[in-house]
Amino acid sequence: MTTSLEQQVQRLIDIEDIKQLKARYAAACDNDYNPDQLAPLFAENAIWDGSILGYAEGRQGIHEFFSASSDLVPFAVHQVSNPLIEIDGDEASGQWYLWQPMVFQGQALWLSATYDDRYVRQDGQWLYQHLKLNIRMLTPYEEGPAKTRIIEVDL
Repeated sequence: MTTSLEQQVQRLIDIEDIKQLKARYAAACDNDYNPDQLAPLFAENAIWDGSILGYAEGRQGIHEFFSASSDLVPFAVHQVSNPLIEIDGDEASGQWYLWQPMVFQGQALWLSATYDDRYVRQDGQWLYQHLKLNIRMLTPYEEGPAKTRIIEVDL
């Protein structure tokens, strides 16, 4: 099946829009997990699944979750890369890598993870339908992953 030039261009536009969505998400997280910037990036019935770091359902639930996050994580730098984005009409999926130095409950940590995202286009705008964080490493800064790959967290 061949795709028209218009379809190819739309696919590229959609991919770029989703990349911008992820960039806005990372910037809002690095802005003290600003709930007023984060919540509108999610569909009304979305899910944010941070693995051992927490879970929230619905735009309002996501807003409430992130309202308390800056107390737990007063410093973070989200560095996302290697996007693999698949478009299927008004739905899409994406996989990303995350590298994040952070402070969690007063402890300096390194976080390495992947994101498995699902997106939905609503009113011409791409939003998160489901963001899932898959933690590969959450280790104390001083020790590194050779000594301690994943620490236990107490939310």
